[in-house]
Amino acid sequence: MILGQNISYKDKYDKNLLYPISRDLGRKEINITYPLPFFGFDIWNCYEFSWLNIKGKPEVRILELIISLDSENIVESKSLKYYLNSFNNTMFQNENIVKQIIENDLNDLLKSPILVMIKKLDSYNNMSLTSFAGHNLDLIDIDGNSDNSQLNPDILQLSHDKVYVEEKLYSNLLKSNCLVTGQPDFASIQISYRGRKIAHDSLLKYLISFRNHNEFHEQCVERVFNDITNICKPDELTVYARYTRRGGIDINPIRSNCALNVTELNNLRHIRQ
Repeated sequence: MILGQNISYKDKYDKNLLYPISRDLGRKEINITYPLPFFGFDIWNCYEFSWLNIKGKPEVRILELIISLDSENIVESKSLKYYLNSFNNTMFQNENIVKQIIENDLNDLLKSPILVMIKKLDSYNNMSLTSFAGHNLDLIDIDGNSDNSQLNPDILQLSHDKVYVEEKLYSNLLKSNCLVTGQPDFASIQISYRGRKIAHDSLLKYLISFRNHNEFHEQCVERVFNDITNICKPDELTVYARYTRRGGIDINPIRSNCALNVTELNNLRHIRQ
């Protein structure tokens, strides 16, 4: 697998389609050092997943992957798509075998244990689409001119009234571009924090300044966390982004300076997902 190049579609299981990317590459760029200043996970939802049962009948599932932020690597998303498609015409004895194969392959690639959940479609029957809670920054009337055309953390400011708050803020206007393909990545993002009040208009302008920036989902969220921490210095901070899907996969990174329990992560599907 070579990043950014087309490869032949394979519909027989092939773990060699997976391609790792070191997390350190992105973290060095934004000056994140170890020990990491945050906790968190990346939640991957894969909607195009199928294989053949022992009788040759197709099985269709939704695959949920939860990857710890301390994994050595991430998986390049296009390579994951090709890898999952390689199950399409491969026969497996049962679902547990499929799950074990994926766990083993991704554990080896990421250099970290991964939580794999294979879910039947009817398990989502009572699930409603949702959106982030909190104050919608998008309602603020700001000037969207060239000042916001380039990523700029210096846009961030504290509110002049110097009040201490605990609040949740969100925006649906986050957009960046894939570092490999240049394709647009759209997301909703929630910033939950406790500390000196952040000027809401400055936060919205900052998020919009990602619009022409090339970076992976995970790195964008870590950059937001890092910039807010460095400039606004909140006592508590959680940044959670829900990206729209490409290639049948959506990626949802969450970073926090408060410990997160993997069993309590909110993986509710958002309106644009």
